[in-house]
Amino acid sequence: MIPMSLEAIADVVGGMVHDDPDRVTVTGPAFLDSRRPEAGGLFAAFSGEHVDGHEYAGAAVAGGAAAVLAGRPVGVPAVVVDDQQEALARLAHHVLGSLANVRVLAVTGSQGKTSTKDELAAVLASAAPTVATQGSFNNELGLPLTVLRADERTRFLLLEMGARGIGHIEALCRVARPDVSVVLNVGKAHLGEFGTQADIATAKGELVEALEEDGIAVLNADDPLVSAMSGRTVGRVLTFGTSPDADVRLSGLRLDDQGRPAFALTHAGATVDLALRLVGEHQAMNAAAAAAAALAVDIPLEDACSVLAEVESLSQWRMEVRHRADGLTVVNDAYNANPDSMAAALSSLVAIGRGRPRPARTIAVLGEMRELGESSDAEHEAVGRLAVRLGVQQLLVVGEAARALHRGALEERLQHGAPQGRTDVGEGEEPVFVEGNDEAVAWLDREVRSGDVVLVKASRGARLDTVAQALLDSPVDPGTEAAR
Repeated sequence: MIPMSLEAIADVVGGMVHDDPDRVTVTGPAFLDSRRPEAGGLFAAFSGEHVDGHEYAGAAVAGGAAAVLAGRPVGVPAVVVDDQQEALARLAHHVLGSLANVRVLAVTGSQGKTSTKDELAAVLASAAPTVATQGSFNNELGLPLTVLRADERTRFLLLEMGARGIGHIEALCRVARPDVSVVLNVGKAHLGEFGTQADIATAKGELVEALEEDGIAVLNADDPLVSAMSGRTVGRVLTFGTSPDADVRLSGLRLDDQGRPAFALTHAGATVDLALRLVGEHQAMNAAAAAAAALAVDIPLEDACSVLAEVESLSQWRMEVRHRADGLTVVNDAYNANPDSMAAALSSLVAIGRGRPRPARTIAVLGEMRELGESSDAEHEAVGRLAVRLGVQQLLVVGEAARALHRGALEERLQHGAPQGRTDVGEGEEPVFVEGNDEAVAWLDREVRSGDVVLVKASRGARLDTVAQALLDSPVDPGTEAAR
């Protein structure tokens, strides 16, 4: 953050300065967690249902913060305002407006936005000082906090933008107007909140409507609801995808024996071969989007691809592949889930299993996909059916809210038979349903064996990350032969 006195901050946000005899200057970022104070930063104290941040204002300042943004005087240097959230937005808008050399890139989409943002952040950082959204902190609080990490050295500000309704992205863009807007896809995530995919497209398209004439919209040429957004912007359009007409065209996609994609990207007659270290076929499209966004800020395709080829990890619990000592492989993709991301993860699981030089039984531990509204049962059933059709050997469904997924798998087996999978590990086994995470852990402890590949995936609220970690922490029989 640029250095600002409390008087200057109060003037921007319409607040009053309290308890500032030494006239302190804020030099560090704004933050929310008093347990992790930012040196010289601004602690934003909110009153929640269970915790009142004002009670920790003194601890934040004692820990190194310069001052507090608060709703009432707190006995330490503070700017007191009526609405802390609105004040953060105003302050972020002001700070960004004072940084003349920053180019703002924004990413949205129904799925893949955090992974794409992480990949693009690596590319941008290789070219110039970059500030990017941490994790998926992409809402009305996360975005201004990200902006307030930028300073005079920053050249690229990369923002992930999420929405829970029409008008949300428009509001975020009023805080930080993008120079480059990336729209990945319009899927079925959050149908329960939006109602229809058309409404989701309306909301996501607000990102390209925010562009000025010198801005660039980076759009998925393979998604009709996204490519149609070209008519909603006054900026230039740059497309990516497998379509022959895409400006950045993805071709020759294949997966190696660890489920990592390799492919070619072509732009303006030049083709670059790219092999990713990330797991999942869907990462190829994310990388294409990142490369297109990099081109929009004048980073050559070859330079972008050289960085993308080295990216080894993304934000937590997104297709994390870890191995237990006995050769068991756990793919932890438990951060979030929707029908499209479930399909991508299941395809990756099967690819990993098929690619192993020794027999690998594939097990999918799946839980609830939230926010699907009236289509929830149908979408869960469809994922269960897909798991069977793809040849997943064993399906373990966790939680009553996901029972339709189990039902779909049973019906698919009844109608079309068990999945054939690899003959050396046998045909698919009967899908299993358990009531909760503890039961899932107990079942896995009994049933998994050396060499299995286990995918764990559900919406964040299902907390299946605890199942994945328990599986990794489970004692290993020292006499078990490693299967890798």
